Amino acid sequence: MLPEYKKILCATDLGHTAPQVLRHALSIANRFGGDVVVLHVVEPLGPSAQHMFELYAGTEVARQAEARWQKVQDEVRALVRQFLEREGRPGAGGRNLVADARVLRGRPFEVIVQEAARLSADLIVMGAHSHTTVGEILLGSTAHRVAQNASAPVMLVRLSEPDGPVP
Repeated sequence: MLPEYKKILCATDLGHTAPQVLRHALSIANRFGGDVVVLHVVEPLGPSAQHMFELYAGTEVARQAEARWQKVQDEVRALVRQFLEREGRPGAGGRNLVADARVLRGRPFEVIVQEAARLSADLIVMGAHSHTTVGEILLGSTAHRVAQNASAPVMLVRLSEPDGPVP
């Protein structure tokens, strides 16, 4: 039996190449009658950086920054909606292909793998920057780590020069 991709997780850094990745995810969702969940992961401040932030900015500013978290999530959803409006990408029958846009905190590869499992994603679509072999060995990349640890298939979109505005 051939695989069908009904639940697609599109992981993006929301950089200038994000439209390329999202277009691939939308195309697959349209072809298979699926839905796309767009995911952006924000890496939290480490303990040392958090301490320095609170020390110099004050705990009240740190609390205000935490309170802005929901606003950041809403802004990302709005960016995704704006991109879709510009692209004019409704699916077959005019149905919306993006089921949700999420912003989560954590180590990106871990959050992507966990969220794909939680959603029972059939496919993860994400961009892949070219790295040197030495860089891959020493540091690894988010895409490489997701591909190694995810239970769902991973489609890596080779990123080229931007061809559209940030979504």
